[in-house]
Amino acid sequence: MAKVLLVDDELTMVQMVGDLLRAEGHEVVPFTNNHAAAEALPTTAPDLVITDLYFEPGTKASPLGLEILRKARELSPPAVVIVITAFGSIETAVEAMKNGAFDYLEKPFKVDELKLSVQRALAYNAVLSETAHLRKQLKKKYQFSQIIGAAPKMQDVFKMVERVADTDSTILVLGESGTGKELVARALHFNSRRQFAPFVPINCSALPENLLESELFGHRRGAFTGAINDKKGLFQEADGGTIFLDEVGSMSPVLQSRLLRVLQEREVRRVGDNTPVYVNVRVLAATNEPLEKRIKEGTFREDLYYRLNVISIPLPPLRERREDIPLLTAHFLRDKVHPRSNRPYQVTRQVMDLLCAHDWPGNVRELENALERAATLCEGEIIQAADLPPSILAAAPAGSALLEAQTPATLPALSDTAIYPLHPSSNGEPGVPQPPPGSSEPMVPLKTFLREQEQAHIKRALQEAGDDKERAAISLGVSLATLYRKLAGDE
Repeated sequence: MAKVLLVDDELTMVQMVGDLLRAEGHEVVPFTNNHAAAEALPTTAPDLVITDLYFEPGTKASPLGLEILRKARELSPPAVVIVITAFGSIETAVEAMKNGAFDYLEKPFKVDELKLSVQRALAYNAVLSETAHLRKQLKKKYQFSQIIGAAPKMQDVFKMVERVADTDSTILVLGESGTGKELVARALHFNSRRQFAPFVPINCSALPENLLESELFGHRRGAFTGAINDKKGLFQEADGGTIFLDEVGSMSPVLQSRLLRVLQEREVRRVGDNTPVYVNVRVLAATNEPLEKRIKEGTFREDLYYRLNVISIPLPPLRERREDIPLLTAHFLRDKVHPRSNRPYQVTRQVMDLLCAHDWPGNVRELENALERAATLCEGEIIQAADLPPSILAAAPAGSALLEAQTPATLPALSDTAIYPLHPSSNGEPGVPQPPPGSSEPMVPLKTFLREQEQAHIKRALQEAGDDKERAAISLGVSLATLYRKLAGDE
């Protein structure tokens, strides 16, 4: 059921269309006066507006229905509008469509014609609402605050991402495999003016050279065996938005040359085509190996390197920011509950010590997978050392206290002394707490821990902004309204 605002200066038309819409299950707000309808739009907040185009004492040269159309389209979210008129012409139809009308019907119209137009308009409105919701969720997901890290090196990353997100500069993200390069690329895109345009990622090492060229630049029909249709490349698919070239160092010299031309000329040529196509695309690239080394080896073009490396964002490996491991552990276990007890997962101090001692060659991705495995194999909601992957146990130093037996079979009755307390350090800043053996510190639930971490981060942002909430909201990558809600404890 939808709310429909209906406007026509003919009372019989309002009654007939109103009865028809109510029979279809819609709520109808009828008007015979265009000014009253225009004033009621903000408070009514309709899903659909059906309006006549001409009202007395208006003239055909100045259709008063356009005022309602414009105001309906200015609502947030905008209402979809169907225009009806007894004085139809191509010119008035074009004018209505230019002002945002969804459909245009001439009187007298058939009942089925109106029903179909209403169904199509509401379906279109539903798609727009879903798209807006998904975009909102995507932006929320890839806010700067969603990248976990309190270590100084990660704070430097956050500052750089915030400074360069809303520019068109080409950016090279550097870091080992699993450090979150694509997550940073998505944060750059979804916090830029290009956020409503496509974000197109491609792993340059995942495809052979001939397929990668076709994927990036497209091809014409008959350009090679199997090219049975024209195909747009990913650069054209990303037009207006961002393309993310992961593992760009694996590109062949031929593709490097073609990519260099795209960066220089902002145009692409499909395989088998001599006509260039202009593209408006921001390029983000990433590599897990030093490109300077590839340049010395003669396998990567130096001029392309300088085109890509306008701004570089190096991501530290997890072993260089071990203080973030408790934060990441809490993040990855935040929404998981044990299937039988329906209680949130926790970890023992021994498990946390093992996690913090491991070098994590696979970085954050390896940690996430290790916790996923541990939660799956765990007997209860308390994750034990025996639940961790063998590679983590094997990497602990021989004779280390970390390897003392503490499995579910030999562990005494669990109490809060056996649980690692995931909470901020005593100074209020995120950190790695080190409680003494035998401490009776109570266990803090993950949700409480994350809330405290967030409040500490907000407090720091406010201090750095001189208690200016607007500046603090900008630095945190959230709206001012969201900041006020978080300060009030509403979310």
